[in-house]
Amino acid sequence: MLQLSLREPFAKGGNRLCFVHPDHADRCIKVRRPDFTLEELRRKKGGFKRLLPLRHFDDNREEYEVITDLHSRHGDAVFDVISRCYGFEPTDLGDGLVLELVRDANGEISRNLKAQIWRQGWTEDCEAALKVFARRWLELGIPSRNLLLHNILAQKDPDGRVYRLVVIDGLGSPNIIPFYAMPAAARRRKVQRKVDDLYERIRQTLDKKARGEVPGSHGL
Repeated sequence: MLQLSLREPFAKGGNRLCFVHPDHADRCIKVRRPDFTLEELRRKKGGFKRLLPLRHFDDNREEYEVITDLHSRHGDAVFDVISRCYGFEPTDLGDGLVLELVRDANGEISRNLKAQIWRQGWTEDCEAALKVFARRWLELGIPSRNLLLHNILAQKDPDGRVYRLVVIDGLGSPNIIPFYAMPAAARRRKVQRKVDDLYERIRQTLDKKARGEVPGSHGL
């Protein structure tokens, strides 16, 4: 069993903590925050969602199932744009989901896209990486929630140039109708809309930066 409780997480989300894997520097482990139980999450939901089994509120289980399904459909090509998944390992904070830890060529953990463009602006290398990402995302037709800037990492090469964008959270589709049960044309429109919204979020962030506004601490 991996001992994580005495370690400092390098990232904290709404429901999960993220640690560097003690035995693999190129992997991370996501575990549930001890202050947010599945029972509490279900209790906060309204309507019929309160009747769902607890597993429906387990972010780790959902992420594992979505990535496994995507890999079965697309093979390793899907890991061009999402983090690779290595399954679960037991920890002293509960079962942890082990994933690729995206690092730059210099060994540093990659910044998220929001932090990258806020600190360095919209550079040519970042724009080129986004074009590659968007094309691949649309080719594969990956289902996702909103593509938020703080859920996308900007990985850099030895020259410090962004060359790869990687989604690390927000995969899957929360709709009542399963994504792959939808007609192909509807799936394409849905994925295209998410990519278009991503471009719009980048534009809004750059406009805010140009106006000298405070970006907010979320994601930075």
